[in-house]
Amino acid sequence: MKVFDFPLTKITISFVIGILVSYYLQPSLFFAIVTLTVNLLIFIVLHFVCKKHQKLNILFGISALLISSCIGVTTLILQTDTSNKSNYTHFKNAFQEDHTLTLIIREKLKSNTHNDRYIGILKNIEGQSSSGKVIINITKDNKNAPLITGNIIKVKTTLQHTNQPKNPNQFDYSKYLANKQIFAQLYTNKSEIKVSTNLQKDLWYYASRINARIITNLEKSKFNKTEMNVALALILGQKQDLSPETVKNYQYSGAAHILSVSGLHVGFIMLFILFLLKPIPNTPKGSLTKLIILITSLGAFAILSGLSPPVLRSVIMFSFIAIADHLRRGRNIYHTLLVSAFIILLFQPYFLFEVGFQLSYIALFSILWLQPLLKNLWEPQNKVLHYIWEALTVSFAAQIGTFPICLYYFHQFPCLFFVTNIVILPFLSFIMIIGIAVMLIAAFTRCPEFLIIALEKLITVLNLITQHIASYESFIIREISFSFDYTIAFYLFLISTIIWLKKPTHNKLFITLGTVILLQLTFIRSKKRTSEQQELIVYNTNKNTNITEKYGRNTTLYTTDTLQKISSLQSYLTENFGILKATNRTRNTYFFNNIKILLIDSSCVYKKDIHPDILILTQSTHVNLDRVIADLKPKAIIADASNSYTLQKSWKLSCEKKKIPFHATAEKGYYKLTLESKF
Repeated sequence: MKVFDFPLTKITISFVIGILVSYYLQPSLFFAIVTLTVNLLIFIVLHFVCKKHQKLNILFGISALLISSCIGVTTLILQTDTSNKSNYTHFKNAFQEDHTLTLIIREKLKSNTHNDRYIGILKNIEGQSSSGKVIINITKDNKNAPLITGNIIKVKTTLQHTNQPKNPNQFDYSKYLANKQIFAQLYTNKSEIKVSTNLQKDLWYYASRINARIITNLEKSKFNKTEMNVALALILGQKQDLSPETVKNYQYSGAAHILSVSGLHVGFIMLFILFLLKPIPNTPKGSLTKLIILITSLGAFAILSGLSPPVLRSVIMFSFIAIADHLRRGRNIYHTLLVSAFIILLFQPYFLFEVGFQLSYIALFSILWLQPLLKNLWEPQNKVLHYIWEALTVSFAAQIGTFPICLYYFHQFPCLFFVTNIVILPFLSFIMIIGIAVMLIAAFTRCPEFLIIALEKLITVLNLITQHIASYESFIIREISFSFDYTIAFYLFLISTIIWLKKPTHNKLFITLGTVILLQLTFIRSKKRTSEQQELIVYNTNKNTNITEKYGRNTTLYTTDTLQKISSLQSYLTENFGILKATNRTRNTYFFNNIKILLIDSSCVYKKDIHPDILILTQSTHVNLDRVIADLKPKAIIADASNSYTLQKSWKLSCEKKKIPFHATAEKGYYKLTLESKF
């Protein structure tokens, strides 16, 4: 199948390129509109010129692709909330002092140890119209009822920026929220919140109420809490109340994807709805009625599931399939996939940067493209073997396609994924069929006990299977170093190999061998870069002092607590292809690239004749910093997070008076010295 012959393929790729250009280069809206207008005028001119001179058709095609890219650039800018002047990011004082904020509760998030968490839509600041999404953190309080979607609240507080990671290679939560157009958080408690008696009764409110009613009726039916939370995740995509242990079991067994509602789930729902609509005759009117009911039902399910990228993709794709069926036209699943991607990104371009969206499309495309190739390797006659082989090829196709990007994002690989998928698919089929029926009934009234028992038992078996497979931790490969360069090189190799295997030619073989060489060069380049890497890092760790020296792959940790496991260190080693060679107690002097470093801890002991380039203060050392500066004359001073806030504030003032650079890791994050560092 020549997918690239389909014009929308090239248009979609150009559109995606435009989104990427806009995301990384951040051009102004004026520049984007001017560029789009100029390209549109060129496109119109070429349209008429090409009617007389067909040799210029290639220019017409290039112009169309440029317009598509310009639309991608403009779409992202228009969908960026900070481009709106009413967005709260333009109210600078809101981040500096208390203001009375009016917000509407949009969505309940997973609570943490101390706070209940919500997404709120800001309506005004001190009565002045405003907009934008905010994370609301409310101290847990069993005395008051929790907030619900649609609540209008007033609270006097200061907005806070989400902190960037303060240790190397940690997950950047601020960037994650920014891609969801959330640029601030607020912290408060129930006593400081005024809840309006009025409710914002919009689509989100009614979806939340239906969802709440389902949960209430399931609880009244005495549905076991653990199994109920898994059922809500499998069928409605509500994962807020899943226990960490359950999530871990599904991840380690290679079944985490079934907890995210996607094409598999939506496909079951579509089949179930079509089964219910069978009594309607296949007349022109009956067919149209089926189509309207089906698309409306899928849309309602997408809203109930929180409009996540996988659900949107699946709902839009299956809606196009339903429309194609109604029009009695042949359908090409690749084209349907592209149309769904284009439409989703046209309205939500930031979905492109969500891991779930990327994995969803790559997995489905891999199944469609690669699974037939794997399936044709063997054609078992036995029905049981046929089912197992079918499940295996689907699982392998999805895993091969998502393998590079999973390693890049998660740095681990569950080797027993194929066992999990073969075993759980039969259970998942029954769970989805019974689960959909249970959720539909629970939306109106209490569910019959026999259905609850049946669903509960099936989920119990599913949980036991995933728990058992996850217990073989030796089959889970963790901390796999995999860079972005590797990811691109691997995908080029995979794509060229599959193209060659589908229709072997000499030219395709040469291209495949070329990608093999490219892959090898990527490994060699990465190894060379790693071998030349030399750096010293002072970490931001509360109570303890942690310093690493890295020469090539070999890393030495100096710490005040040699028994402590430092999560930030492991992420640093994984991302930088490092190996922890030794763990030692912190010492008072270090030498790195001809830079002399002195560390003063709680003992307050130091030699006056050292004259270090860098002075590190740790463990709330009670030295007189003015005297220390006079004695040692350091060129820079670092204070890690083991020091008290009061001392750091005092030291900062002393350094400002002496005009010495001061770096507090609690404020600025980790401190790094490299070969380029000069003093």
